Parts: sequence; structure tokens; C-alpha cells
Amino acid sequence: MKNPELDVLGLGTCNTDFLMNVSRFSEADDEVDIEKLHISLGGSAANFTMGVSRLGLNAGIMARIGKDQYGKYIQSEFKQENINIDRLVPINEKTGMAFIAVEPEGERSIYTFMGANSKFKLENEDIAYIKNSEILHITGMYIEVVEEASKYANTLSFNPGALLSSYGLDNLGKILKRTDILFLNQKEVTILTGSECYEGALELVEIGIPLVVVTMGNNGAIIFNKSGQIRYPANKLDVLDTTGAGDSFAAGFIAAFYQRKSLNECLKLGNESAANCVSKLGAQDHLKYKFI
Repeated sequence: MKNPELDVLGLGTCNTDFLMNVSRFSEADDEVDIEKLHISLGGSAANFTMGVSRLGLNAGIMARIGKDQYGKYIQSEFKQENINIDRLVPINEKTGMAFIAVEPEGERSIYTFMGANSKFKLENEDIAYIKNSEILHITGMYIEVVEEASKYANTLSFNPGALLSSYGLDNLGKILKRTDILFLNQKEVTILTGSECYEGALELVEIGIPLVVVTMGNNGAIIFNKSGQIRYPANKLDVLDTTGAGDSFAAGFIAAFYQRKSLNECLKLGNESAANCVSKLGAQDHLKYKFI
């Protein structure tokens, strides 16, 4: 493609995140005090797009938000980061929200309200936007939207997560055949393929996916391709919160990939980006905006 308008376009969920530090998770008929409360931009596509923009790429976001105070807040945050919001469309629904409790070891308990995200329908303007982007990264979106949008990608980066992975290889077959880079964690490989992580990743390569990138938490990440495997260790650090770590890894990897770095360098930047994320509370490090 000649002279694309965008380097990377993120398509998927865009939320307002309510992040709560708690001493422990609550149980039934239980009550736990919230020690700290932050409100920030979130959602998998938002996290990814913010990440690649901060790493120097010309990025855009494609999502649906509400015509409410939270939607306006999300628009203002993207504008401050110089992210293209031509297809960040406000509709007559409430903005998506996520309520995230984080305990001292960094583990999370999440309740999600999809809101406007659930009303996403691909329009002609969206298709033109995709065609004018060099890389399309899809994450946190419904299978019907993914199947349609993936048809128009010049280069498709796909992070299905656990929910879409649960559809299995047969139902995701058309999308996977169009995928250039597939991001999964160990558990998602098994959910998607029905096989153990290593065997499942090899199976994904065999069906024609050029790059299968598997994140393994403290054990780093591995690329599987026709040439074999490339491993990269994780950085050793104290984990404050794992929210958005996978999205941050994908952002770092794609930023290096776009810049034609080696696959080892792609893994390196992905790990560094994820490490920076988990050392802070929330997927974004600018938790300055509060409604309460």
C-alpha cells in the first residue's frame, strides 16, 4: 500500500476503568474497603493504541463510546496523545466501563460493562479507515466484527483473548487465515487449539499463521514460525498490577515490527513495554483524571 494515512489502527474495546486497590478480594455477603480509587482510560484497543502512539507510531483508534461524560473524557485523553479519533464514534449508549479490584500481589478481579462497545457495527467509513492503515490490530471485539474487518486489513495483528479463543479453530478459521501476527498467552493457546501450549502453537503455524507470539508471564515470551522458535526471558521486577500487560506487550512488539526490527528486538520491546505496565497501577500511567 502506498502512503497509508496511519501506521497502526487499533480496533476493539474502549472503556473508562475504575481501578481499586484492595487488601483482598471480597466474597459473598462480604465487604472490603477500597484503599485507593483511580479512574482512567482503558479497554484492550485503547491500551494498545496508546502504547504504540507513545512508542512513536502514527496511530488511530476505532471504537464506539457513549455520548456522556466518560465518552468525552476518553476523546480528550486520545487527543492529548495525538491519536487519530476520526472513527471513535459517540453513540446513544453508555460508555463501556470496567471495575477492577487489584490486591497487593497484583492479581485482579474484573467486572465489565460493555455498553457502547457492544453496539459496534462496521460502516463504510470504518472500512476506508482500515484500508488506509498499514497494520490493523484487533482485540476485545465480537467475532462478527472481527471476521468482517479482517477482510480489509493490509497487515492483520490479532489478539483474540480468552473469549474469542473459546470459539475454537473451526469457527475462527477464516480470520486466522488472514492473520499475520497472532498474540496469545499460554492458556489461550490451549483454549483455542485444545492442545498443550507448545503443540498448539505449532499447530497454529501449520495452518499458515506467519507469526504466533505466546506470552508466558514471568517466563517471558516465544515466537513460533516456520523457521522454529525464538525465546526471550521476562524482566525481573515487582508486579503492582497486571491490568493491560498483554496489550502493552503487543504494542511494544508491533512498534518494533513496524520499524522493521528483528524478531528478537520485537520480543525485547514487547517485554519492556509489558514490564513498564505491570510496575504501575492500571494500563495507563497517567491516572490524573477523577470524577469523584
